[in-house]
Amino acid sequence: MRILAHICCAPCFTYPHKQLEEAGHDVTGFFYNPNIHPYIEYKNRLTALEKYAEIKGVKIIYKDVYELEKYLRGALESEDRCGFCYNIRLEDTAKAASSLGFDAFTTTLLISPYQKHELLREVGEKTADEYGIEFYYEDFRKGYQESRDISRGLELYMQKYCGCIFSEKERYLKQKNP
Repeated sequence: MRILAHICCAPCFTYPHKQLEEAGHDVTGFFYNPNIHPYIEYKNRLTALEKYAEIKGVKIIYKDVYELEKYLRGALESEDRCGFCYNIRLEDTAKAASSLGFDAFTTTLLISPYQKHELLREVGEKTADEYGIEFYYEDFRKGYQESRDISRGLELYMQKYCGCIFSEKERYLKQKNP
């Protein structure tokens, strides 16, 4: 199956990429993340993915546009900023997958124990229906630690928060108020 995989960052792509290829899938990555803040964080993640793609010889489609304002407007207007964030990124992935003739799309967000897994699945399936393409669901969380080990071995940049300004704020507030 030809799968277009939305990539939030290189470390989160390592394990799903390995698993999907071992299962016989033809995997192409798709980098689109308007939620990442600040810009230097965005560039660090982009550069790490470029490094991983070169090492592993994987094709990546880069939608390298920094649409922070679009993300912030939508996140602030939404009752569920994470749901909005999943939707904006998976919608672009599904749209690209459909127009480029892929069989399915997925997301590396499915590896994170910190993401809202069931909401991700719901958004993925809804988006798949809208664009007439399959959402490939797999619970990659079992490979979370392995993804970290692979990333350390390849000396990939590893972030400490999901990327949005809201999660960055929460991370620092938790450190301040244990």
